[in-house]
Amino acid sequence: QVQLVESGGGLVQAGGSLRLSCAASARTFSIYRAAWFRQAPGKEREFVADIRWSGGSTYYADSVKGRFTISRDNTKSMVYLQMNSLKPEDTAVYYCAADYRRGGQYVYWGQGTQVTVSS
Repeated sequence: QVQLVESGGGLVQAGGSLRLSCAASARTFSIYRAAWFRQAPGKEREFVADIRWSGGSTYYADSVKGRFTISRDNTKSMVYLQMNSLKPEDTAVYYCAADYRRGGQYVYWGQGTQVTVSS
């Protein structure tokens, strides 16, 4: 089992920045990949970015490419999402996810953290 706890959400003006953090519980040596997803009111949950725990390769949704950066700290069992040049359409609940497998739907999820971008 891997437990994930997000933090760092809040209210920010358009053009501002936030950094989300995700703390993973023990047994992170079993994690193969981690990701951030988001869900805006009335919309389905959507992929934002993911990272391979070993090697650190990353992949981003087109909507955030060039503005968001996903990273991880293996020694601290942390995953981060640096969000710059925020837009009102980035407003959503952001979720951290992790999995020990190479593909498929993510198995482990955090409780989410609210990000609100005002215009």
